Amino acid sequence: MRDAYHEELDSIGEDLVEMARLVGSAIGRATTSMLDADLKLAESVIAADQKVDDLQHDLEARAIALLARQQPVATDLRIVVTSLRMSADLERSGDLAQHVAKLARLRFPDSAVPHDLHATILEMGQLAQRLMAKAAEVIITKDVDLALQLEQDDDEMDLLHRTLFQHLMDDRWKHGIETAVDVTLLGRYYERFADHAVSVAKRVVYLVTGEHADEIQAATPVEGA
Repeated sequence: MRDAYHEELDSIGEDLVEMARLVGSAIGRATTSMLDADLKLAESVIAADQKVDDLQHDLEARAIALLARQQPVATDLRIVVTSLRMSADLERSGDLAQHVAKLARLRFPDSAVPHDLHATILEMGQLAQRLMAKAAEVIITKDVDLALQLEQDDDEMDLLHRTLFQHLMDDRWKHGIETAVDVTLLGRYYERFADHAVSVAKRVVYLVTGEHADEIQAATPVEGA
């Protein structure tokens, strides 16, 4: 019974990694569909989100069943509860990738992104994909140091987000209100996607240490201080 129980816990972890890989791929493909005005690719991203939803629902059902049957305590309880929270972060990340693809579909055959912002949006999409890949690695390795690095990596996304707003607020903006709204939404989607990747990593820190990432970082001496 205990062997089956721990196999089920391992299976939940594997599903979390699969979800992270799926949503990481989705944000990359959604970005391409947006910049290339690729309707077929956008549709495939939108349709593929159902697999992420299905994984999340299945994981949730199995986790709740484990709580009911096994009544886990201590570390095992932390694994189950934290896994539920991570699956919610990952499911929401998939939704955000889908939002990007839906915007690409809405504006087809045009691109919602002006040519002079293509490089910034491309960089945001690539960074979002890298952050989620790192989150997947953190789930696999339980590497606390790597998990804590994600918040620093997220600073780069915040900087890119501010860059978008600088373009929008510039007096030389000539692309109209509709495009400004599209770009504002896109910036928010990528920023929130990155936030969810960071959240997943923070939950792994709690899973491993029993402490919240913010508490560990606050207790870590700053070099040169």
